[in-house]
Amino acid sequence: MPVEKIQTEQIDYSQSPVKQLLKRYEYARQVKDQWTSTFEECYEYALPQRESFFTETPGRRRTDRIFDETAVVGVQEFASRLQSGIVPNYARWADFVAGTEIPKELQKDANLLLDQVTEYVFEILQNSNFSQEVHESFLDIALGTAVLLVEEGDATNPIVFKSIPLPHVYLTSGHDDKVDHVFRRRKIKAKELSVAYPGAKFEDKLVMDIQQAPDKDCEIIEVVYRNYFNTKEEEYRFCVIHKEHEVKLYEEDFTGLGSNPYIVYRWSKCSGETYGRGPLQLALPAIKTANLVVELILENAQMAISGMYQVEDDGVINVDNIQLIPGTVIPKAAGSQGLTPIAPAGNFNISDLVLRDMRTNIKKALYNDMLGNPNEKTPMSATEVAERQADLSRQIGAAFGRLQSEMVAPVLQRVVYILKKQGRIKVPTINGREIKIQSSSPLAQAQHQQDVATIDRFLAMIQGRVGPELTNILIKQDEVAKYVAKKLGIPEELIRSQEEMQAAAQQMQQMMQQQQMQQAQEETPPEQ
Repeated sequence: MPVEKIQTEQIDYSQSPVKQLLKRYEYARQVKDQWTSTFEECYEYALPQRESFFTETPGRRRTDRIFDETAVVGVQEFASRLQSGIVPNYARWADFVAGTEIPKELQKDANLLLDQVTEYVFEILQNSNFSQEVHESFLDIALGTAVLLVEEGDATNPIVFKSIPLPHVYLTSGHDDKVDHVFRRRKIKAKELSVAYPGAKFEDKLVMDIQQAPDKDCEIIEVVYRNYFNTKEEEYRFCVIHKEHEVKLYEEDFTGLGSNPYIVYRWSKCSGETYGRGPLQLALPAIKTANLVVELILENAQMAISGMYQVEDDGVINVDNIQLIPGTVIPKAAGSQGLTPIAPAGNFNISDLVLRDMRTNIKKALYNDMLGNPNEKTPMSATEVAERQADLSRQIGAAFGRLQSEMVAPVLQRVVYILKKQGRIKVPTINGREIKIQSSSPLAQAQHQQDVATIDRFLAMIQGRVGPELTNILIKQDEVAKYVAKKLGIPEELIRSQEEMQAAAQQMQQMMQQQQMQQAQEETPPEQ
Protein backbone atom coordinates (compact mmCIF):
# COMPACT_ATOMS: atom_id res chain seq x y z
CA MET A 1 0.00 0.00 0.00
CA PRO A 2 1.56 3.33 -0.97
CA VAL A 3 2.40 5.69 1.87
CA GLU A 4 0.49 8.93 1.89
CA LYS A 5 2.71 11.96 1.60
CA ILE A 6 2.84 14.12 4.69
CA GLN A 7 1.49 17.58 4.26
CA THR A 8 3.78 20.42 5.24
CA GLU A 9 3.02 21.65 8.73
CA GLN A 10 1.07 24.87 8.41
CA ILE A 11 -0.08 26.56 11.59
CA ASP A 12 -2.32 29.61 11.58
CA TYR A 13 -0.94 31.74 14.42
CA SER A 14 -4.07 33.88 14.35
CA GLN A 15 -5.95 30.93 15.86
CA SER A 16 -6.17 30.20 19.57
CA PRO A 17 -3.23 28.41 21.24
CA VAL A 18 -5.41 25.30 21.68
CA LYS A 19 -6.22 25.10 17.98
CA GLN A 20 -2.54 25.62 17.16
CA LEU A 21 -1.55 22.71 19.41
CA LEU A 22 -4.27 20.49 17.94
CA LYS A 23 -3.02 21.39 14.47
CA ARG A 24 0.50 20.36 15.46
CA TYR A 25 -0.95 17.20 17.03
CA GLU A 26 -2.55 16.22 13.72
CA TYR A 27 0.77 16.82 11.99
CA ALA A 28 2.49 14.58 14.56
CA ARG A 29 -0.10 11.87 13.82
CA GLN A 30 0.74 12.07 10.11
CA VAL A 31 4.46 11.73 10.87
CA LYS A 32 3.85 8.66 12.98
CA ASP A 33 1.54 7.09 10.39
CA GLN A 34 4.63 6.65 8.20
CA TRP A 35 6.01 4.27 10.84
CA THR A 36 2.86 2.59 12.08
CA SER A 37 2.86 -0.36 9.66
CA THR A 38 6.48 -1.24 10.54
CA PHE A 39 5.82 -0.85 14.27
CA GLU A 40 2.71 -3.02 14.04
CA GLU A 41 4.59 -5.82 12.26
CA CYS A 42 7.27 -5.75 14.95
CA TYR A 43 4.60 -5.95 17.62
CA GLU A 44 2.79 -8.76 15.80
CA TYR A 45 5.82 -11.03 15.39
CA ALA A 46 7.94 -10.13 18.45
CA LEU A 47 5.78 -8.30 21.02
CA PRO A 48 2.31 -9.82 20.76
CA GLN A 49 1.46 -8.80 24.33
CA ARG A 50 1.64 -5.15 23.30
CA GLU A 51 -1.43 -3.09 22.43
CA SER A 52 -2.04 -2.77 18.69
CA PHE A 53 -1.44 0.52 16.88
CA PHE A 54 -4.74 0.14 15.02
CA THR A 55 -7.23 -1.22 17.56
CA GLU A 56 -7.76 -0.73 21.27
CA THR A 57 -8.80 -4.14 22.56
CA PRO A 58 -6.99 -4.97 25.81
CA GLY A 59 -6.57 -8.67 26.44
CA ARG A 60 -7.01 -9.66 22.79
CA ARG A 61 -4.98 -12.72 21.81
CA ARG A 62 -2.39 -11.87 19.17
CA THR A 63 -0.36 -15.08 19.00
CA ASP A 64 -2.36 -16.95 16.36
CA ARG A 65 0.04 -15.98 13.56
CA ILE A 66 3.24 -16.71 15.50
CA PHE A 67 4.78 -20.07 14.60
CA ASP A 68 8.38 -19.34 15.61
CA GLU A 69 9.01 -17.84 19.06
CA THR A 70 12.69 -16.90 18.51
CA ALA A 71 11.92 -13.19 18.19
CA VAL A 72 9.45 -13.19 21.10
CA VAL A 73 12.01 -14.71 23.45
CA GLY A 74 14.86 -12.75 21.89
CA VAL A 75 13.28 -9.33 22.55
CA GLN A 76 12.66 -10.20 26.19
CA GLU A 77 16.28 -11.31 26.52
CA PHE A 78 17.46 -8.17 24.71
CA ALA A 79 15.60 -5.93 27.16
CA SER A 80 16.86 -7.87 30.18
CA ARG A 81 20.49 -7.79 29.06
CA LEU A 82 20.28 -4.12 28.12
CA GLN A 83 18.89 -3.33 31.55
CA SER A 84 21.57 -5.38 33.33
CA GLY A 85 24.26 -3.70 31.23
CA ILE A 86 23.15 -0.06 31.55
CA VAL A 87 20.85 0.30 34.59
CA PRO A 88 21.24 -2.93 36.62
CA ASN A 89 18.94 -3.51 39.57
CA TYR A 90 20.22 -2.80 43.09
CA ALA A 91 23.46 -1.27 41.81
CA ARG A 92 24.94 2.19 41.26
CA TRP A 93 25.08 2.59 37.51
CA ALA A 94 26.15 6.27 37.54
CA ASP A 95 27.94 8.76 39.76
CA PHE A 96 27.76 12.49 40.36
CA VAL A 97 31.33 13.79 40.19
CA ALA A 98 32.98 17.19 40.22
CA GLY A 99 33.30 18.83 36.86
CA THR A 100 36.13 20.79 35.32
CA GLU A 101 34.83 24.14 36.63
CA ILE A 102 35.50 23.08 40.23
CA PRO A 103 39.13 23.79 41.22
CA LYS A 104 41.28 20.70 41.39
CA GLU A 105 42.15 21.20 45.05
CA LEU A 106 38.43 21.19 45.93
CA GLN A 107 37.36 18.26 43.77
CA LYS A 108 38.09 15.58 46.39
CA ASP A 109 35.86 17.21 49.02
CA ALA A 110 33.23 17.87 46.39
CA ASN A 111 33.31 14.23 45.26
CA LEU A 112 32.90 13.02 48.83
CA LEU A 113 29.79 15.18 49.20
CA LEU A 114 28.45 14.14 45.80
CA ASP A 115 29.02 10.49 46.66
CA GLN A 116 26.54 10.85 49.52
CA VAL A 117 24.05 12.45 47.14
CA THR A 118 24.54 9.58 44.68
CA GLU A 119 23.89 7.04 47.43
CA TYR A 120 20.64 8.76 48.39
CA VAL A 121 19.46 9.11 44.78
CA PHE A 122 19.98 5.42 44.07
CA GLU A 123 18.30 4.48 47.34
CA ILE A 124 15.23 6.33 46.08
CA LEU A 125 15.49 4.63 42.68
CA GLN A 126 15.80 1.15 44.16
CA ASN A 127 12.73 1.67 46.33
CA SER A 128 10.68 2.96 43.39
CA ASN A 129 9.14 1.18 40.40
CA PHE A 130 12.03 2.19 38.15
CA SER A 131 13.32 -1.32 37.38
CA GLN A 132 9.87 -2.60 36.33
CA GLU A 133 9.00 0.34 34.13
CA VAL A 134 12.41 0.69 32.52
CA HIS A 135 12.23 -2.97 31.47
CA GLU A 136 8.93 -2.27 29.70
CA SER A 137 10.53 0.77 28.14
CA PHE A 138 13.50 -1.28 26.91
CA LEU A 139 11.09 -3.59 25.08
CA ASP A 140 10.01 -0.58 23.02
CA ILE A 141 13.59 0.54 22.44
CA ALA A 142 13.99 -2.68 20.44
CA LEU A 143 11.77 -0.94 17.88
CA GLY A 144 13.90 2.18 18.10
CA THR A 145 11.91 4.63 20.26
CA ALA A 146 10.82 4.54 23.90
CA VAL A 147 9.08 7.03 26.20
CA LEU A 148 9.44 7.08 29.98
CA LEU A 149 7.34 9.37 32.17
CA VAL A 150 8.93 10.48 35.47
CA GLU A 151 6.47 12.17 37.84
CA GLU A 152 6.51 13.48 41.36
CA GLY A 153 4.99 11.03 43.82
CA ASP A 154 4.04 11.27 47.47
CA ALA A 155 5.80 11.07 50.82
CA THR A 156 6.08 7.27 50.62
CA ASN A 157 7.12 7.09 46.97
CA PRO A 158 8.77 10.40 46.06
CA ILE A 159 9.21 9.48 42.40
CA VAL A 160 6.94 7.44 40.13
CA PHE A 161 8.00 6.04 36.76
CA LYS A 162 5.69 4.97 33.96
CA SER A 163 6.52 3.50 30.58
CA ILE A 164 4.19 5.11 28.05
CA PRO A 165 3.02 2.70 25.30
CA LEU A 166 4.27 3.77 21.91
CA PRO A 167 0.77 3.71 20.32
CA HIS A 168 -0.28 6.50 22.71
CA VAL A 169 2.59 8.89 21.92
CA TYR A 170 3.19 11.27 19.01
CA LEU A 171 6.42 13.21 18.57
CA THR A 172 7.74 16.15 16.57
CA SER A 173 11.24 17.57 16.25
CA GLY A 174 12.48 21.12 16.37
CA HIS A 175 15.12 23.06 14.46
CA ASP A 176 17.91 21.34 16.43
CA ASP A 177 16.63 17.87 15.40
CA LYS A 178 15.64 17.14 19.00
CA VAL A 179 12.19 16.13 20.18
CA ASP A 180 10.42 19.37 21.15
CA HIS A 181 6.75 18.25 21.31
CA VAL A 182 5.48 15.14 23.09
CA PHE A 183 1.76 14.43 22.63
CA ARG A 184 0.13 11.73 24.74
CA ARG A 185 -3.37 10.53 23.91
CA ARG A 186 -5.44 9.33 26.88
CA LYS A 187 -8.95 7.99 27.44
CA ILE A 188 -10.35 9.17 30.79
CA LYS A 189 -13.90 8.89 32.06
CA ALA A 190 -15.64 12.24 32.38
CA LYS A 191 -16.25 11.87 36.12
CA GLU A 192 -12.52 11.19 36.73
CA LEU A 193 -11.17 14.31 34.98
CA SER A 194 -11.17 16.36 38.17
CA VAL A 195 -9.29 13.58 39.99
CA ALA A 196 -6.71 13.15 37.21
CA TYR A 197 -6.14 16.91 36.97
CA PRO A 198 -6.89 18.53 40.36
CA GLY A 199 -6.14 22.07 39.16
CA ALA A 200 -8.19 21.82 35.96
CA LYS A 201 -10.74 24.47 34.98
CA PHE A 202 -13.96 23.29 33.30
CA GLU A 203 -16.22 25.38 31.09
CA ASP A 204 -19.95 25.37 31.72
CA LYS A 205 -20.71 23.31 28.61
CA LEU A 206 -18.16 20.69 29.61
CA VAL A 207 -19.55 20.57 33.15
CA MET A 208 -23.02 19.87 31.75
CA ASP A 209 -21.68 17.08 29.55
CA ILE A 210 -19.92 15.50 32.54
CA GLN A 211 -23.12 15.62 34.58
CA GLN A 212 -25.19 14.10 31.77
CA ALA A 213 -22.70 11.33 30.86
CA PRO A 214 -20.27 10.78 33.74
CA ASP A 215 -19.09 7.38 32.42
CA LYS A 216 -18.30 8.66 28.94
CA ASP A 217 -14.71 8.18 27.77
CA CYS A 218 -13.16 11.54 26.98
CA GLU A 219 -10.19 11.82 24.62
CA ILE A 220 -7.54 13.90 26.37
CA ILE A 221 -4.38 15.22 24.73
CA GLU A 222 -1.44 15.92 27.04
CA VAL A 223 1.33 17.92 25.44
CA VAL A 224 4.72 19.00 26.71
CA TYR A 225 6.66 21.36 24.49
CA ARG A 226 9.77 23.46 24.87
CA ASN A 227 9.87 27.23 24.96
CA TYR A 228 12.78 28.16 22.72
CA PHE A 229 12.43 31.86 23.52
CA ASN A 230 13.98 31.28 26.95
CA THR A 231 17.65 31.06 26.01
CA LYS A 232 19.00 31.21 29.57
CA GLU A 233 17.62 27.88 30.79
CA GLU A 234 15.35 25.07 29.73
CA GLU A 235 11.66 25.84 29.96
CA TYR A 236 8.72 23.56 29.13
CA ARG A 237 4.96 24.05 29.07
CA PHE A 238 2.51 21.29 30.01
CA CYS A 239 -1.02 21.52 28.61
CA VAL A 240 -4.07 19.28 28.96
CA ILE A 241 -6.60 19.59 26.13
CA HIS A 242 -10.10 18.13 25.84
CA LYS A 243 -10.10 17.15 22.19
CA GLU A 244 -13.85 17.04 21.57
CA HIS A 245 -14.54 20.46 23.10
CA GLU A 246 -11.17 21.89 21.98
CA VAL A 247 -10.61 23.56 25.35
CA LYS A 248 -7.61 23.75 27.65
CA LEU A 249 -8.21 22.10 31.02
CA TYR A 250 -4.87 22.67 32.67
CA GLU A 251 -1.60 24.47 32.01
CA GLU A 252 1.71 24.63 33.89
CA ASP A 253 5.25 25.80 33.16
CA PHE A 254 8.40 23.90 34.15
CA THR A 255 11.78 25.57 34.32
CA GLY A 256 15.24 24.14 34.78
CA LEU A 257 17.29 21.15 33.72
CA GLY A 258 15.32 17.99 34.43
CA SER A 259 11.95 19.75 34.46
CA ASN A 260 10.64 17.83 31.43
CA PRO A 261 8.66 14.84 32.76
CA TYR A 262 8.89 12.91 29.47
CA ILE A 263 12.14 11.09 28.67
CA VAL A 264 12.21 10.21 24.95
CA TYR A 265 15.18 8.16 23.81
CA ARG A 266 16.13 6.36 20.60
CA TRP A 267 18.38 3.39 19.73
CA SER A 268 19.68 4.97 16.53
CA LYS A 269 18.35 7.70 14.30
CA CYS A 270 18.66 8.75 10.70
CA SER A 271 19.14 12.42 9.99
CA GLY A 272 15.85 14.25 9.54
CA GLU A 273 13.77 11.54 11.25
CA THR A 274 12.03 11.92 14.60
CA TYR A 275 11.53 8.27 15.48
CA GLY A 276 14.46 5.94 16.04
CA ARG A 277 15.38 2.68 14.38
CA GLY A 278 16.00 -0.36 16.54
CA PRO A 279 17.50 -3.82 16.12
CA LEU A 280 14.04 -5.37 15.84
CA GLN A 281 13.43 -3.48 12.60
CA LEU A 282 16.67 -4.85 11.16
CA ALA A 283 15.73 -8.38 12.19
CA LEU A 284 12.16 -8.16 10.85
CA PRO A 285 12.85 -9.85 7.45
CA ALA A 286 14.57 -12.79 9.18
CA ILE A 287 11.74 -12.97 11.74
CA LYS A 288 9.06 -13.15 9.04
CA THR A 289 11.06 -15.73 7.06
CA ALA A 290 11.61 -17.95 10.12
CA ASN A 291 7.92 -17.70 10.96
CA LEU A 292 6.96 -18.74 7.42
CA VAL A 293 9.46 -21.64 7.39
CA VAL A 294 8.10 -23.03 10.67
CA GLU A 295 4.55 -22.71 9.35
CA LEU A 296 5.50 -24.68 6.22
CA ILE A 297 7.33 -27.28 8.34
CA LEU A 298 4.23 -27.78 10.47
CA GLU A 299 2.07 -28.17 7.37
CA ASN A 300 4.48 -30.74 5.95
CA ALA A 301 4.65 -32.49 9.32
CA GLN A 302 0.87 -32.72 9.38
CA MET A 303 0.88 -34.27 5.92
CA ALA A 304 3.66 -36.67 6.92
CA ILE A 305 1.73 -37.77 10.02
CA SER A 306 -1.76 -37.86 8.55
CA GLY A 307 -0.66 -38.90 5.06
CA MET A 308 -2.01 -38.12 1.62
CA TYR A 309 -3.79 -40.68 -0.49
CA GLN A 310 -5.09 -41.13 -4.00
CA VAL A 311 -8.02 -43.37 -4.85
CA GLU A 312 -9.48 -44.91 -7.98
CA ASP A 313 -13.02 -43.92 -8.79
CA ASP A 314 -14.28 -47.52 -8.65
CA GLY A 315 -17.82 -46.62 -7.64
CA VAL A 316 -17.42 -48.30 -4.25
CA ILE A 317 -15.07 -46.06 -2.22
CA ASN A 318 -16.77 -42.87 -1.09
CA VAL A 319 -14.08 -40.36 -0.11
CA ASP A 320 -16.64 -38.28 1.80
CA ASN A 321 -17.27 -41.10 4.26
CA ILE A 322 -13.68 -42.37 4.73
CA GLN A 323 -12.31 -42.03 8.25
CA LEU A 324 -8.61 -42.82 8.57
CA ILE A 325 -8.73 -44.12 12.14
CA PRO A 326 -7.56 -47.45 13.58
CA GLY A 327 -9.97 -50.34 12.89
CA THR A 328 -11.59 -48.69 9.87
CA VAL A 329 -12.72 -51.07 7.10
CA ILE A 330 -12.72 -49.44 3.68
CA PRO A 331 -14.56 -51.41 0.95
CA LYS A 332 -13.21 -51.42 -2.61
CA ALA A 333 -14.20 -52.95 -5.92
CA ALA A 334 -12.57 -56.12 -7.23
CA GLY A 335 -9.35 -55.29 -9.06
CA SER A 336 -9.20 -51.77 -7.60
CA GLN A 337 -6.03 -50.59 -5.84
CA GLY A 338 -8.03 -48.84 -3.11
CA LEU A 339 -6.20 -46.09 -1.24
CA THR A 340 -2.63 -45.44 -2.39
CA PRO A 341 -0.41 -43.23 -0.20
CA ILE A 342 1.41 -40.26 -1.78
CA ALA A 343 4.89 -39.40 -0.52
CA PRO A 344 5.25 -35.80 0.76
CA ALA A 345 7.36 -33.54 -1.45
CA GLY A 346 8.88 -31.34 1.27
CA ASN A 347 12.57 -31.53 2.20
CA PHE A 348 12.95 -31.22 5.96
CA ASN A 349 16.73 -31.04 5.76
CA ILE A 350 16.72 -27.90 3.60
CA SER A 351 14.02 -26.21 5.69
CA ASP A 352 15.97 -26.97 8.85
CA LEU A 353 19.08 -25.34 7.42
CA VAL A 354 17.13 -22.22 6.39
CA LEU A 355 15.45 -22.02 9.79
CA ARG A 356 18.76 -22.39 11.61
CA ASP A 357 20.29 -19.52 9.61
CA MET A 358 17.27 -17.26 10.20
CA ARG A 359 17.28 -17.93 13.95
CA THR A 360 20.99 -17.20 14.10
CA ASN A 361 20.45 -13.90 12.28
CA ILE A 362 17.64 -12.95 14.66
CA LYS A 363 19.73 -13.66 17.76
CA LYS A 364 22.67 -11.79 16.27
CA ALA A 365 20.53 -8.76 15.44
CA LEU A 366 19.14 -8.71 19.01
CA TYR A 367 22.62 -9.30 20.54
CA ASN A 368 21.37 -12.50 22.21
CA ASP A 369 24.56 -14.39 21.36
CA MET A 370 27.00 -11.95 22.91
CA LEU A 371 27.08 -13.35 26.45
CA GLY A 372 26.77 -17.00 25.58
CA ASN A 373 23.98 -19.48 26.10
CA PRO A 374 22.69 -19.57 29.70
CA ASN A 375 21.94 -23.28 29.25
CA GLU A 376 25.56 -24.15 28.60
CA LYS A 377 26.84 -26.85 30.93
CA THR A 378 30.28 -25.31 31.30
CA PRO A 379 30.05 -21.88 32.93
CA MET A 380 32.17 -19.06 31.56
CA SER A 381 35.08 -17.72 33.52
CA ALA A 382 35.15 -14.17 34.84
CA THR A 383 37.71 -13.22 32.20
CA GLU A 384 35.55 -14.60 29.39
CA VAL A 385 32.49 -12.77 30.71
CA ALA A 386 34.49 -9.50 30.86
CA GLU A 387 35.77 -10.03 27.31
CA ARG A 388 32.28 -10.70 25.95
CA GLN A 389 30.94 -7.69 27.85
CA ALA A 390 33.66 -5.54 26.31
CA ASP A 391 32.84 -6.95 22.86
CA LEU A 392 29.16 -6.14 23.41
CA SER A 393 30.02 -2.59 24.46
CA ARG A 394 32.05 -2.13 21.27
CA GLN A 395 29.26 -3.43 19.04
CA ILE A 396 26.60 -1.17 20.53
CA GLY A 397 28.97 1.72 21.10
CA ALA A 398 26.96 4.25 19.09
CA ALA A 399 23.65 3.18 20.62
CA PHE A 400 25.23 3.11 24.07
CA GLY A 401 26.36 6.72 23.70
CA ARG A 402 22.90 7.81 22.57
CA LEU A 403 21.28 5.98 25.50
CA GLN A 404 23.66 7.75 27.88
CA SER A 405 22.73 11.19 26.55
CA GLU A 406 19.00 10.61 25.94
CA MET A 407 18.08 8.23 28.78
CA VAL A 408 20.62 7.81 31.61
CA ALA A 409 21.52 11.49 32.09
CA PRO A 410 17.94 12.83 31.67
CA VAL A 411 16.56 10.28 34.15
CA LEU A 412 19.06 11.31 36.82
CA GLN A 413 18.56 14.99 36.04
CA ARG A 414 14.82 14.51 36.42
CA VAL A 415 15.22 12.63 39.71
CA VAL A 416 17.51 15.33 41.11
CA TYR A 417 15.04 18.02 39.97
CA ILE A 418 12.16 16.35 41.83
CA LEU A 419 14.18 15.64 44.98
CA LYS A 420 15.43 19.25 45.09
CA LYS A 421 11.87 20.46 44.59
CA GLN A 422 10.76 18.32 47.53
CA GLY A 423 13.63 19.64 49.66
CA ARG A 424 15.17 16.19 50.12
CA ILE A 425 18.62 17.06 48.70
CA LYS A 426 20.74 20.14 48.14
CA VAL A 427 23.04 19.96 45.17
CA PRO A 428 24.14 22.48 42.54
CA THR A 429 22.53 22.39 39.15
CA ILE A 430 23.82 19.52 37.06
CA ASN A 431 25.01 21.36 33.98
CA GLY A 432 27.86 19.11 32.88
CA ARG A 433 30.52 21.53 34.07
CA GLU A 434 30.13 22.13 37.78
CA ILE A 435 28.79 18.62 38.25
CA LYS A 436 28.78 15.88 35.64
CA ILE A 437 27.10 12.49 35.44
CA GLN A 438 29.59 9.69 35.00
CA SER A 439 28.27 6.29 33.98
CA SER A 440 29.50 3.34 36.04
CA SER A 441 27.30 0.65 34.53
CA PRO A 442 28.74 -2.75 33.53
CA LEU A 443 28.88 -1.72 29.87
CA ALA A 444 30.62 1.54 30.77
CA GLN A 445 33.09 -0.33 32.95
CA ALA A 446 33.72 -2.74 30.07
CA GLN A 447 34.73 0.24 27.94
CA HIS A 448 36.93 1.57 30.76
CA GLN A 449 38.64 -1.83 30.93
CA GLN A 450 40.18 -1.06 27.55
CA ASP A 451 41.78 2.09 28.95
CA VAL A 452 43.11 0.14 31.94
CA ALA A 453 44.50 -2.54 29.63
CA THR A 454 46.28 0.18 27.64
CA ILE A 455 47.91 1.48 30.84
CA ASP A 456 49.00 -2.04 31.78
CA ARG A 457 50.60 -2.57 28.37
CA PHE A 458 52.35 0.79 28.60
CA LEU A 459 53.78 0.08 32.07
CA ALA A 460 54.92 -3.40 31.02
CA MET A 461 56.61 -1.97 27.93
CA ILE A 462 58.45 0.75 29.91
CA GLN A 463 59.47 -1.67 32.65
CA GLY A 464 60.76 -4.13 30.07
CA ARG A 465 62.96 -1.48 28.47
CA VAL A 466 64.32 0.55 31.37
CA GLY A 467 63.70 -1.71 34.38
CA PRO A 468 61.46 -1.28 37.45
CA GLU A 469 63.74 1.21 39.26
CA LEU A 470 63.80 3.72 36.42
CA THR A 471 60.10 3.12 35.72
CA ASN A 472 59.27 4.34 39.23
CA ILE A 473 61.31 7.46 38.52
CA LEU A 474 59.71 8.14 35.13
CA ILE A 475 56.06 7.28 35.97
CA LYS A 476 53.90 8.86 38.68
CA GLN A 477 52.71 5.61 40.23
CA ASP A 478 50.29 7.36 42.60
CA GLU A 479 48.63 9.17 39.69
CA VAL A 480 48.45 5.90 37.75
CA ALA A 481 46.69 4.28 40.71
CA LYS A 482 44.18 7.18 40.88
CA TYR A 483 43.55 6.95 37.12
CA VAL A 484 42.93 3.19 37.25
CA ALA A 485 40.67 3.56 40.31
CA LYS A 486 38.65 6.23 38.51
CA LYS A 487 38.24 4.07 35.41
CA LEU A 488 37.17 1.07 37.48
CA GLY A 489 34.62 3.10 39.43
CA ILE A 490 36.36 2.85 42.81
CA PRO A 491 34.75 5.20 45.40
CA GLU A 492 36.61 8.43 46.06
CA GLU A 493 36.83 7.87 49.82
CA LEU A 494 38.99 4.76 49.32
CA ILE A 495 41.76 6.80 47.68
CA ARG A 496 44.13 8.79 49.91
CA SER A 497 44.66 12.47 49.30
CA GLN A 498 48.11 13.91 48.62
CA GLU A 499 48.53 14.94 52.26
CA GLU A 500 47.38 11.51 53.49
CA MET A 501 49.80 9.77 51.13
CA GLN A 502 52.70 11.91 52.39
CA ALA A 503 51.78 11.17 56.02
CA ALA A 504 51.46 7.44 55.26
CA ALA A 505 54.83 7.44 53.46
CA GLN A 506 56.48 9.22 56.38
CA GLN A 507 54.96 6.78 58.85
CA MET A 508 56.14 3.84 56.77
CA GLN A 509 59.65 5.29 56.61
CA GLN A 510 59.73 5.65 60.38
CA MET A 511 58.59 2.07 60.84
CA MET A 512 61.31 0.84 58.48
CA GLN A 513 63.93 2.80 60.41
CA GLN A 514 62.73 1.31 63.69
CA GLN A 515 62.84 -2.18 62.23
CA GLN A 516 66.38 -1.61 60.96
CA MET A 517 67.52 -0.34 64.37
CA GLN A 518 65.88 -3.31 66.10
CA GLN A 519 67.49 -5.72 63.66
CA ALA A 520 70.88 -4.08 64.19
CA GLN A 521 70.57 -4.44 67.95
CA GLU A 522 69.68 -8.09 67.62
CA GLU A 523 72.72 -8.75 65.38
CA THR A 524 75.15 -6.92 67.69
CA PRO A 525 76.86 -9.49 70.02
CA PRO A 526 76.65 -8.77 73.72
CA GLU A 527 79.82 -7.46 75.44
CA GLN A 528 81.82 -10.01 77.41
